[in-house]
Amino acid sequence: MSVLGLDVAKESFHAALLQGDRIARKAFPNNARGYEQLDAWLRNRDVECVHACLEATGGWSEALALHLHTGGHTVSIVNPHRIRAFGQSEGLRAKTDAADAALIARYCAVHAPEPWTPARPEVRALQALSRRRGALIEMRTQETNRLSGPETNESVRSSVAAHVSYLDAQIAEIEREIDDTINKDPTLRNQRDLLETIPGIAHRTATSITAEMPNLAEFHSGKSVAAHAGLSPIIEQSGTSLARSRLSRTGNARLRHSLYFPAIVAMKFNPAIRAFAGRLRARQKRPMVVIAAAMRKLLVLAYGVVKSGRPFDPSLTS
Repeated sequence: MSVLGLDVAKESFHAALLQGDRIARKAFPNNARGYEQLDAWLRNRDVECVHACLEATGGWSEALALHLHTGGHTVSIVNPHRIRAFGQSEGLRAKTDAADAALIARYCAVHAPEPWTPARPEVRALQALSRRRGALIEMRTQETNRLSGPETNESVRSSVAAHVSYLDAQIAEIEREIDDTINKDPTLRNQRDLLETIPGIAHRTATSITAEMPNLAEFHSGKSVAAHAGLSPIIEQSGTSLARSRLSRTGNARLRHSLYFPAIVAMKFNPAIRAFAGRLRARQKRPMVVIAAAMRKLLVLAYGVVKSGRPFDPSLTS
């Protein structure tokens, strides 16, 4: 099978087609017309089915991936860190869009990454709404901070306050649409309701987890769930130096962000996580290490509840 590497940006994307020892390159606009041009370019090279590989860069890459998947091609979406490490192993020095597309194609040919399956339309709609809510909340936080700025006069305060009110209304409307989307889907509704039984996970966090991990019950283990969120520890040790651990941070950043404050709440009100955090503090772990571990523990608890289909039971979390 031919291999297609794609380096995707907002306005355009670069393609590198590997056919045996031959490579063809071309740039296209990142829109519907560009997708049609890509289809014609592949047909002109007698390519009926290709293994396309893209980096996970959010909506700009997912739209192209969905188009290729709908067209019958095999599509893989790969963590950019893996592509970067592969380039380092080759000693690659060039850093251009065309070179990156060729690098992605070579990675795909060597490693044959697993095929990507797009989420159901309902799930894609939920993810879009949830991510829009996150953006609006971030904007509201920025505007609220401006209200207490040292140089804010009355006219500016009035403008900022009006914008905050507008953002509040927009957030409320988005949250109603999120609830409607989840309530119409029995699988999503059941997952959200189970998550809300866990102390520390309130309604907004439950909907965020459901949006980012709608297939939570399909993971094989708690470790794989933590790895998906970038909450798995990485041990660093060289020679006789002391071993240090840090979070991998190569997973879903939105999921990590949504778990930070719930983990802090859970350390107070969730008996399992409160005891877990207490043991870490007794071992003199740093506060941020304790919070990160609590985030991981909270997500693993969420996985256990959804996987079992049973509400949270503190007696079963020892």
